[in-house]
Amino acid sequence: MSTHDGVNVLPVAVTMGDPAGIGGEITLKAWRDHRQTMAPFFVIDDPERLERLAQHLGFAVPIQSIDDPGETARVYPRALPVLPERLATPSEAGRLDPANGPAVRRSIERAVALTQAGVAGAVVTNPIHKLGLSKSGFAYPGHTEFLAALAGIDSEPVMMLSSPDVLSVVAITRHVSVRRALDLLTADLIVETALITDTALKQDFGMARPRLAFAGLNPHAGEGGIMGPEEIEIIEPALARLRDAGILVSGPHPSDTMFNPHARAGYDAALCMYHDQALIPIKTIAFDSAVNVTLGLPFIRTSPDHGTALDIAGRGTADESSLVAALAMAGRMVRNRAHWHATAGR
Repeated sequence: MSTHDGVNVLPVAVTMGDPAGIGGEITLKAWRDHRQTMAPFFVIDDPERLERLAQHLGFAVPIQSIDDPGETARVYPRALPVLPERLATPSEAGRLDPANGPAVRRSIERAVALTQAGVAGAVVTNPIHKLGLSKSGFAYPGHTEFLAALAGIDSEPVMMLSSPDVLSVVAITRHVSVRRALDLLTADLIVETALITDTALKQDFGMARPRLAFAGLNPHAGEGGIMGPEEIEIIEPALARLRDAGILVSGPHPSDTMFNPHARAGYDAALCMYHDQALIPIKTIAFDSAVNVTLGLPFIRTSPDHGTALDIAGRGTADESSLVAALAMAGRMVRNRAHWHATAGR
């Protein structure tokens, strides 16, 4: 445990991500260039892999293995603390190897277990390659679903991408086809997602009365039903239920006009009906600063909002900004949640 901004905080657990991608590189850069301004973190990875990668890239980043996250504060100022998770085979940048899939999975499992045990403050996940992991027997469509399984929760967690003071978006349906999203979209799902989002914005982001704006599903938000009935039959009844519960909501709004600067000033989070409706605007507006946050878990989890970038892995050109933002956001969420539980959340 260390003191950051006058508050005692636990170290953040960072996962390795796919070793063929850019996760190792951006982790090395985050420690090398930003450690003085962030709460301490440790990475669950293969220390020999990181040493080889740092040498290959010419990064002056000393690596030190640790046996316990409690060693992080002592090691962090002079070396990157690594809790060893050995790879089955040496990794090659840009080349997926299913043999290393189990180590990638164990890195996530251990980060979650350490956080739930109270020895790490939050989980920050480096990008995984879903197709590559599936070849090693990984049965989940992504991090979000796997984390929910590890947490043992019945409700669906919520995926929010956020760039503070710019835009926060929530995808009500996630990693499914557009056709399947239409089948899954219900008033109950909208209400459940909104309630989880409202609670998270209060306890983890320090907002007293979050303002939630809802996108319509159809062009022009259905235009009174002539361009589709879903706004009238599904979305509007859900918003009525949320208003009755005391949640500040607006919409459904035409999605082609709700992301301009003037519109964004009127809400704290935009809840969108399907994956690309949410992610296209934030990845256009804030690609390097946006953070993937999983809401509704019993622990804090953030992640960069980009993928493994196999095409540039091993070149030293990957931008670490989103990982740095994810680490910084995780630290703020830990402090906000502690304050919320000590006051309004009791």
